[in-house]
Amino acid sequence: MKVKRFFAQSMAEALRQVRDQMGPDAVILSNRRVDGGVEIVTALDYDENMARQRLGDAAREATNGSRLAEMQAEQHRRLEDELGRSRDRIREVREKRATYGNAVAGGDFGHAGLSKESLADDDMAVEEPTAASAAYSGELAQMRAEISSLRDLVSARNGGEPEQTAVNAVQQRLSERLQEFGLGLELANSLSRRHRAGRLEDGWKQSLKMLAAGVKTARTEWADEGGVYALVGPTGSGKTTTIGKLAAHYVLRHGADSLALVTTDRYRVAAHEQLFVFGRILNVPVRVVDETHSLDDILDELSDRHLVLIDTAGLTSTDKGYEEQLMELARSHHRIRTHLVVSATSQPRIMKSVWHCYKMANLTGCVMTKIDEALTLGESLGFVMETGLPVAYYTDGQKIPEDLHHAESIPLVRLAVERLKKLQQQQAVAV
Repeated sequence: MKVKRFFAQSMAEALRQVRDQMGPDAVILSNRRVDGGVEIVTALDYDENMARQRLGDAAREATNGSRLAEMQAEQHRRLEDELGRSRDRIREVREKRATYGNAVAGGDFGHAGLSKESLADDDMAVEEPTAASAAYSGELAQMRAEISSLRDLVSARNGGEPEQTAVNAVQQRLSERLQEFGLGLELANSLSRRHRAGRLEDGWKQSLKMLAAGVKTARTEWADEGGVYALVGPTGSGKTTTIGKLAAHYVLRHGADSLALVTTDRYRVAAHEQLFVFGRILNVPVRVVDETHSLDDILDELSDRHLVLIDTAGLTSTDKGYEEQLMELARSHHRIRTHLVVSATSQPRIMKSVWHCYKMANLTGCVMTKIDEALTLGESLGFVMETGLPVAYYTDGQKIPEDLHHAESIPLVRLAVERLKKLQQQQAVAV
């Protein structure tokens, strides 16, 4: 991890220095006002877990990532200040020796940045002290020991052989970048470890290609293939609205005569009213599964329809009728292709929990909704990559049917990259 302090008269000037010298991947650990302007402490290849290890017991005080970054910045300030004092003392010793006519060949200790390379400059070729300078030999040796200690500390922080350290550093930064993208820690580490050598940008492009290859999508659209499709998922995920978009999309292309809508939601009062509104607008029949009309009976009656879309109740495993509804879909003698509706605004753990809840319905794919409301899309892409569910469609707004899109892996990954860049720009402006 490369850490560096920047001083400027204004925050805008300091940020320009950070961008010019550290690049767009720099992480701001802290910023504060000082005499004459502002100070920013930044880092490249910053990792919270490594920061906690380096801070040791003191890291327990860090209750969040922001506090941890500030503590890491403070540690860097102390280390850099100590290094500066050591350099000053060595300079004083050299000046005193010069007054006695003794020559000391030394490296350049004028760099302000803290890095393994700058600390390595203390490997000076010091002449054997004469009698006139003997009084200063011990002090000089002490200074060299301090510099050596600081160098060893930074070496330990970087860890290992230079070549392997460089590879590990790139992999670590790549993993961090993939996590900023929205991927989980395990998947991010798995992708980053496959990058054996080269620049960070090369590893980033390679990881995005692997992600695009790992995200499965449907080859054909439902309107072209036809059949019976059911959408399942929790309340609020966008099932009914998505069915309205799919229905409108189909009617615009093929007309209303070969389409039908079905709902299995008989558990909530007026649950199917929105679907009936879509049916009236599109002139498409809407059937309701209830005590007198089973799902299979209704599908038998609609067997002449090219496409049948089934809406379901958003029930959890603790709700009455949850298992009954899913078993209806799984045991039907019709070929029902059940798709999980996943909101892109959900946390990864919630996505996986929902997937586990609905697996018994024999899921054959998924639909990603609310893409426009999510800060990052890596969570959704990581979810479909880990579960292996092909993505059939994604939605990115409320317009019907304009905001419904047939899913393709490469455009989805590109969209996710654009979303990350937009978020980073917003964060930079906020700082």
